[in-house]
Amino acid sequence: MKKKLVVFSGAGMSAESGISTFRDSGGLWEKYNIEDVATPQAWKKDPNLVTDFYNIRRKQIMDALPNEAHCQIASWEEFFEVTVVTQNIDDLHERAGSSNVLHLHGNIRLAKSSGPNQEKRFYPISNWELTADDLCEEGYPLRPHVVWFGEEVPAFGHAAEIIRESDLLLVIGTSLQVYPAAGLIHEAPATCRKIIVDPKVEEYLVPKEFEKIQGSAAEVLKQIDLY
Repeated sequence: MKKKLVVFSGAGMSAESGISTFRDSGGLWEKYNIEDVATPQAWKKDPNLVTDFYNIRRKQIMDALPNEAHCQIASWEEFFEVTVVTQNIDDLHERAGSSNVLHLHGNIRLAKSSGPNQEKRFYPISNWELTADDLCEEGYPLRPHVVWFGEEVPAFGHAAEIIRESDLLLVIGTSLQVYPAAGLIHEAPATCRKIIVDPKVEEYLVPKEFEKIQGSAAEVLKQIDLY
């Protein structure tokens, strides 16, 4: 029976594919206030601005390519039962070949209703642009399938269950500062081997049982020994 490997990935993973995080200097987020584009209040105030912002992000993501780390994770499915739990809203894990990916904060390639039944159905966005004329089956405007600041994380409970059953937990490219997602590392069982990989890993406060490996995901995952 294959061991269960859970990869918990964050923005640093996608940064190696050229996708900026909201903390990056000079990145897309620096040109906008979070309160204006990534909150439920922002959508109510100016849905066109919010839609335009995520259209720009979506186009950037569609132009990006999976990096070596994404591909390495996908290749581990030959040896492990791999589940990726990602905080990222891009689809680079899927495009690299990972077959079991749970998006904690949504998937920018999808849209959902802005009405009361948001989790009922998700709508694929065929290209990079969502418009004001795109409506759900109940007639409400479609919004990006993204968990905004101040919203609940619908997939949190499922992610916690997955991590509780893990034999190996590999945390990559996350500073573990965004909650509640960051708290998921504490769901791993005592018997689970726990590893965290990041260029700034020595600055992070993690439980003492975690093995810290400093470096980029692309560099580290090529030589890491999980067996």
